[in-house]
Amino acid sequence: MSNFTFTKTKIDGVIIVETKTFGDNRGYFMETYEQRKFAEGGITAKFVQDNQSKSVKGVLRGIHMQKKHPQAKLVRVIKGTVYDVAVDLREGSPTYGEYVGTILSDENKRQFFIPRGFAHGFLVLSDEAEFVYKCDEFYYPDDELGIAWNDPGIGIQWPNLMGEYRGSASAEGYFLKDGTKIILSEKDEKLKNLN
Repeated sequence: MSNFTFTKTKIDGVIIVETKTFGDNRGYFMETYEQRKFAEGGITAKFVQDNQSKSVKGVLRGIHMQKKHPQAKLVRVIKGTVYDVAVDLREGSPTYGEYVGTILSDENKRQFFIPRGFAHGFLVLSDEAEFVYKCDEFYYPDDELGIAWNDPGIGIQWPNLMGEYRGSASAEGYFLKDGTKIILSEKDEKLKNLN
């Protein structure tokens, strides 16, 4: 019996991973990755790099990918809550330009597998979030590209978000329902729509 449940999503290759947790009055234990079990679940990426980030509420990171050196990613949240998205940018894919989104949190301990050819981003919904992920290719800063987080052609339904598309990636005028402003990096403010 596996400690993992692998759920396919509406886009081929994108998989949600649920992990069995063993807990008692001392705390808990869980496996987060086991190559043989993941291969049986449809995830055969050979990971070469682990990353971790910490962000405050309202931070929106993305939507990014590498063009010449695409990365598959296995992502999860170890503290807090985020809404995580994967946008299909695989040439010739029948779901090109579509996205899958899911809530990742320290409570649900869910993982999200994003194959090569997808752009990735997330919005922090808790006071802060710590985000960890494995990549199957190294990071090349000069190879990174991205699309606007609010591209109307993709139409990502970010949870708890208020605001109206104004023709640019700028976060001005966008808030979470509790009044928290959306925070983008300077680089992400300049991203263009997919078309």
